[in-house]
This record gives sequence, C-alpha cells and structure tokens, in this order.
Amino acid sequence: MLHTTEDAMKKVVDERFTVPYLLTVRPAAGAADLAIVIENHPEGARGRLWRAPEAPGPLLPFDVSMGAIVTPDGRWIVDLDDGGGSEVGALVAISPDGAERVALTPGREPYVLRGLEMSFDGSALVATVVDEQGFHVLAIPAAPWGEPEVVYSHPVEAWFGLPSSDASLVSVDTTAHNPGIRRPLLTVVDAASGAIVATLDDLPDGPVRGVRFSSVAGDDRLLLTTERSGFSRPAIWNPRTGERRDFDLPELAGEVLALDWHAPSGRILALHVDGGIHRLIEIDEADAAVRTVLEGGSFAEPDIANLHPYYWTSYYAPSGAVRAMHSSWAVPLHVTEVAIDGAETTLIAPAPVPSGQPLTSTLVTSADGTPVQLWSARPAGREPLGTILEIHGGPMLVTVDGYHPSAQAWLDAGFAYASLNYRGSVTFGRAFREGFWNVGGDREIEDVAAAIGWLRTQGLADPASTFITGASYGGHMTLLSIGRLPELFAGGLAHVAVADWSVTIEAMNPAVRTVWSSWVPPELVSRFSAITYLDDVTASVWINQGSIDTRTPVVGVQGYVDRLRARGGDAVLEIFDGGHEPTGLRGAAHDQLRMQELALRTLAGERWDAAGLAPSQEH
Repeated sequence: MLHTTEDAMKKVVDERFTVPYLLTVRPAAGAADLAIVIENHPEGARGRLWRAPEAPGPLLPFDVSMGAIVTPDGRWIVDLDDGGGSEVGALVAISPDGAERVALTPGREPYVLRGLEMSFDGSALVATVVDEQGFHVLAIPAAPWGEPEVVYSHPVEAWFGLPSSDASLVSVDTTAHNPGIRRPLLTVVDAASGAIVATLDDLPDGPVRGVRFSSVAGDDRLLLTTERSGFSRPAIWNPRTGERRDFDLPELAGEVLALDWHAPSGRILALHVDGGIHRLIEIDEADAAVRTVLEGGSFAEPDIANLHPYYWTSYYAPSGAVRAMHSSWAVPLHVTEVAIDGAETTLIAPAPVPSGQPLTSTLVTSADGTPVQLWSARPAGREPLGTILEIHGGPMLVTVDGYHPSAQAWLDAGFAYASLNYRGSVTFGRAFREGFWNVGGDREIEDVAAAIGWLRTQGLADPASTFITGASYGGHMTLLSIGRLPELFAGGLAHVAVADWSVTIEAMNPAVRTVWSSWVPPELVSRFSAITYLDDVTASVWINQGSIDTRTPVVGVQGYVDRLRARGGDAVLEIFDGGHEPTGLRGAAHDQLRMQELALRTLAGERWDAAGLAPSQEH
C-alpha cells in the first residue's frame, strides 16, 4: 500500500513550489554598488534593482531572463528579447520603469547570446552573438547608446567577450586554433580597430579563459584561469607587455576557479573545489597567500557554455567586501557580506521555503577506477518508496550543494534521491571534464551504472522502483540509460531531451550546433542516440519538451516516441509552451507533480500512457 495519496502529494508539492526564491544576482560594472536581483516566481523570472546595503527594490514591471544585466548608471536593464524563451532574438535596453525601450542591434538578423558585459567606466556594452554566419563580438557605445561595431568575428566557436575598464581592449575565448575542440585560448583585440593585440595559450593542453580585466584605470591586466596542471588555477596577464603571473597553489588539491578580482587591493576571489566540495577563498596577489572566507554549501554554480560563465557566483562589492552567494541542498540561495575584517552580515536572506534535507556526498568508483561524485539522501523517518537518480544537463555543468526544490519534493514524497556528477562535469579537472569526448556515451553510462551499483549497496535502487531523470543532456542520458541499461530502471523522466542526434543537430540553433557536430561526428551518431536502443527499452517513458526550444528541438524526440508507441512501449510526450530553460514555479510544480504521479503509477503496476494524458499539453 502506498504511503501517500495524490491529494496529500499535491499539497506538499504546492507548498514546495509556492515561495519565490533567489536565482541569481548580476552586479553592475563600475563603482556604484548596484545589481539586478533575479528571482523565480510562479509565472517565471522577475527582476529587482538592488542598491546595497538597502533591501532589493520592488519587482520590475516586465519579465527578465536569467542573463539580464543592469548598466552602471542604473538607467537600463539589458536583456535578450527572444519571444519567450527561444534563446534566439535581439538585445534591448529597457528603462526600469518599462517606459523606454531601445533596440541595441537594429537591422541585425536574430542571434543567440554567448556573452554580455559592460565596461567598468560604463562607456560600452560588449555582446558576443552567434548567428548562421558565425560568432561575433560587438562593442556597443553606451550612455548614450550608439551603433554596434564588430570587433571580432569567426565561424568557429568564440565566447565571453570581456571589455577592459575603459573598453579600449576586448578579450575573447576563441577556438579558431582548434575548431570543434573546446580548449580555448585568449584573443585580445583593440576595440577601435579590431586588430589583434595579443593571444595567450597553454597549448597543447589549454584551455585559457578570461575572467575579469582590472577595474583600475590604465591597468590593462586580465585575470584568467588556466589548466597547465590539469586543474584550474588563476593567473594574471598583461596583453600589452606579455607579463604573466600564475598562482599554482600546489598545496591545494582539486580546482581553484577565479571568480572575481578586486584589483585596487590586490585580492582574487576564488572557489576551491576538491571532490565536489566547495570552499570560498581569497588569494593575495602580492604573495599568493590563501585565506578561507567561508566553507559549507556552495558559493558558485558554473555555466561555462552559456550567456554568463556562472548561473550565480560570489563576487566583490566595489568597497572590496566579499558578497558571498551561498546555498545548500536545504537552504535557498542568499547573500552574505563578508567584510575585510571577517565580519559577516546577511544582505539577502534565504527564501522562507519549507524545511529540507541535506544530501551526502560520496565518491563512487566507476568501471575504469575513476571516482565520480554522487549526492544522495533518504526520506526522513520512513522506508523509501523507490529511488530517483538525477542526471544534470550540460554536459559541461555540475550539480553543486545548492537548493533544488525538485530534490526536496521527491524526498517529501517518500523517495530516495541521488544526483550524479558523471564524466563531462566541470570542477573535477580537465581529464574528467573531457572524459565523455569521442566515446559515444560509454563513460557516462559506466558512471550511471556505478551510481546505481553503489545505491544498491545502501539497500536502494530496486529496478522495479528506480527512476532516472534529467534535463537537456541529462534528458539525453535518461533516454540513453533506459536503452543501454534496461535492467536498472522502471521509468525514465526526461526534460528537453535528445533521442535522435541525426535530426537534432541540424535543427539546433547555431551557438550549439557547431560544437555538437564535433562532439557527435557521423560515425558516433548511432551509438550516441537513444533511438538506436529503442528495442531494448522496457521502462515507461515520459518526455517533456519545449515548443520553441532551439537547443533540443521537439524533432529530436518525436520519432523516438512514435516508434516506441508503435512497438507497444509505454511512452508519454508532453509539450509545454516555452524554450530550453523555462523558469516559473507554476510550471515546475506541474512537472514535479506529473513525475511523482507517474512514479506512483509504476508502483501500483499501471502504465503511464493509461493515465489519461493527451499526447501534447501546455502549462
């Protein structure tokens, strides 16, 4: 007999997905202590202007995306107008009251954004855009807005254009030296002429990635991350003189990711990650001395192949105080200021969500001996109804010790929950991050099998009550796993997934098509596609796809569902009104409730396609 009823389950889910919570803070460039705060609300992402130490202001009268920024003078919110989530559109500047709206790239064909930064002096906006012709870095005069100038353009991947403090130089993470391989070098160009000033690489290993130019006028040095040892470390480089200072930090195991730089005081804010566990540290530029700022939970969440390099990250206030963005599995994202003397002050408190459970980190040994991180927890005070294994998207992303309402909702419903950082995840070193290259999914499948194997040693992961779920690449891995490891799972719950790479790559937007064409070459398409293993699928399948998604378009799963149904398989396809990365608590609650309802149907011995769901539904 099940320990929960559908009515009780709905009540718990509604409570878990009702309270708005913080998604990110995007600080403005410049000396003004200003930021845009972006929150998750029932209808989607909403923004507030924040002038610390005051409380964030009222909600802006218009929707924003996770990538929105505010200009240093506070006069404009800059965002991509993409028609509600397609990720293809054009940049606009909107006054905070919503009364004024300026098109920043008039006449340019729609594009995808892969970088958006203001110069410290507020004179220019640098936008990295991608269209069918390639990757382009635009310098757009600001205050007042002027005509965009193309300062860099190439058909091969280029990311994260960064302006120097006066916008005279622009740094770009470029891959033209090695097309299709995401090991960038730094290309610095003169913003007036587009001429290359200097390049920096650590070939053949690479990569080198830009983080932040000095904010001091006349100082053209650039903070960057390098991986000469195989693990991230900060360095400072002057592109005009060639002078370089590396912070090797041999006493620290794992990765040290440079987050921010307070150049006036010579301090670097960094994230030390060892085995997936975070520590926020400062590095003294003068003597490389390391000071721990905070420990426990997470202090940044990488998003290294999107509009910004982090979904959210700790940073320096103009005063030099540390703004620690802090979260854990049970505590939503919040902001703590840590003064230079170590005094802590909460500036934005965590949202008052229902209490949750922490998850425990375990390093599980995969088939070839590689340790992979697995987060896991059991429901409190009861035997689990079943087990949920979550696979994050990316693949070059990572699951951190951060607030996930879906994880807590599964635990609330009585399921054990686990989340896997498989080969391809970031913050575990270059070899781990690149471990999925050119093997057709083999390493990730081995890591999934290892996670399930370890969970079984804990008395969990009975195949009759174990479900795998994930979004984007995690959705792809969900479908691939139930085909290649059919004996392990009773159901697969896939969001914005790919099942057939042969049709998906051609339908993708240009920002992602380039790299996926190299990561999944013709000889690996069949091995990498879940549709290849469709005849082995015994699990029930639910696929939740966005109607205007340009990263993982519907065409990539439609054939899979049709063929699975035709052979008598249990498959449900729902199509929601939105793109690849929808926000909104209402939609998230709908999806969570649907997944839990379907899991309970399996436990009751019922098919998913008999649940009375239409083939396509919107929410």
